[in-house]
Amino acid sequence: MTDSPGDDVLAALCRRLDRDPATLKRFPDGSLPVYELGSDLVLKLYPPEDLDELRVEAAALRAVQGRLPIATPDVVDTGATGGWGYLLMGRLPGESLKSVWPRLSPVERSELAGVLGRTLAALHATGGARLEDIPRPDWAEFVARQRATAVERQRANGLDEGWLTQIPSFLDTVDDTKLACAGPVLLHTEVMRDHLVLSRTASGWVPSGLFDFEPAMLGAPEYEFVAVGLFVSAGDARFLRELLLAYGYLPEQLGDELARRLLAYTLLHRYSNLRWYLRELPAPTEPTLDSLAVRWFGTGA
Repeated sequence: MTDSPGDDVLAALCRRLDRDPATLKRFPDGSLPVYELGSDLVLKLYPPEDLDELRVEAAALRAVQGRLPIATPDVVDTGATGGWGYLLMGRLPGESLKSVWPRLSPVERSELAGVLGRTLAALHATGGARLEDIPRPDWAEFVARQRATAVERQRANGLDEGWLTQIPSFLDTVDDTKLACAGPVLLHTEVMRDHLVLSRTASGWVPSGLFDFEPAMLGAPEYEFVAVGLFVSAGDARFLRELLLAYGYLPEQLGDELARRLLAYTLLHRYSNLRWYLRELPAPTEPTLDSLAVRWFGTGA
């Protein structure tokens, strides 16, 4: 978690925004400082070395505003004070999916999967001039670079040698043409329970917000489903199947080949940490990457 700016920076920000500093209350989670600013606003701060993330997040939020089935924060203001950038946003109502998930009924989970699948389809269909500020890596170069460094990146995270030795051969069995990017789309890249909020209605829990677009980028659509599979469905094959069908996959496009591609993208992901995932997610039936692909990204019958 990034340290907060000094009291002088916070006081200057509140003066600029005509808000009482006493209304600031920092949220306990998140890699960057984020504050409640009264009941209706959220203030997110970016240290000097992360100002590019401010530009990306503001651009992504403006690009998707009003275009997705799940609400996203309104951009109220952006700027900088004392070297720190800030993004002032409307506050989304609801409770984190991370805390709500155990309380969801099977019907509510099914409905959530459908809405989230349609939301990702709409996100990936988003275009326009505002995407010019979103990073757009050369995808073939990105995949090649991540493939070349996959073992060392996982070794640096403390992954066991038994898993490390499997990575090159596993990646070699996944056709590079299947990881290609014919047309880059807008990716959130970190769709997870922590970044979704739900609200309780008379008919049950419904999604009321998706946030945290700072790591957005343009790239291959299936790269998005790494975080979805790890941090939303988390081994729930039925949920992932319903989400992917709602997104637009045909039943015959689901199965082990897709699961293997998504695990390949997991190993290639810029924030990949297989040791952590193995600790947090359901264990595979066998200690192999093939088994792991089916366990985490399988979609059942």
